[in-house]
Amino acid sequence: MIKVRRIYDPQQPGEGYRVLVDRLWPRGISREEASWHEWMKEIAPGNELRKWYGHDPSRWDSFRAKYKQELSSRHDLLLRLRNLESSHGALTLLYTSKERKLNNAVVLREFLLQQDD
Repeated sequence: MIKVRRIYDPQQPGEGYRVLVDRLWPRGISREEASWHEWMKEIAPGNELRKWYGHDPSRWDSFRAKYKQELSSRHDLLLRLRNLESSHGALTLLYTSKERKLNNAVVLREFLLQQDD
């Protein structure tokens, strides 16, 4: 099971292994307060793509396609996420965006689930 949650929301039971999948450290959270198991910034969109998107909803479809193209070359990181999901029963992908439906964690989850097909 792969879940997606905003890093600023309270942690809930059943989230399993929690991985921050953003390139930048979340504002307002110290390293001591970090409530996730791992920060996998390498799986996040590249800086150029991240800056281009800028959370502009009109660019969402293009962002999704470009990010999936980036993900297709990150086999080792995708395999690591798959292994974490299997070994912990659940994997929660954490993001910082205020946008709950149009963010990189949503695309990453979608990409991982499509690989199951």
